[in-house]
Amino acid sequence: MAFDKDAIIASLKEASISDLNDLVKAIEDEFDVSAAAPVAVAAGGDDAGATKDSYDVELTESGDAKVKAIKAVREITGLGLKDAKGLVDNVPSVIKEGATEDEANDIKAKLEEVGGVVTLK
Repeated sequence: MAFDKDAIIASLKEASISDLNDLVKAIEDEFDVSAAAPVAVAAGGDDAGATKDSYDVELTESGDAKVKAIKAVREITGLGLKDAKGLVDNVPSVIKEGATEDEANDIKAKLEEVGGVVTLK
């Protein structure tokens, strides 16, 4: 019997979610593999050789000095007072998306200097 990739794909398109779930479990059992392993690596597993090109800077806690945090966010983002206050008041908030490593570290340092807690993603 020849392997018919197109027929298998057509069958998968017609299958229910429950059937697909059963298929995944059967493949895992038959070949002693786990479908979750590749997902964990792709989702950001610790890969020593990988370098990240851009970072999202997230303010996770504003700290006790909210006014200083708002001023820092305004300086970093160029936002108006109302928008900067909204980011600080509604933590966790992404302050900057797609920042370079140096830029992300500079932003983190500025926010931590005024008592904020920052996470780089």
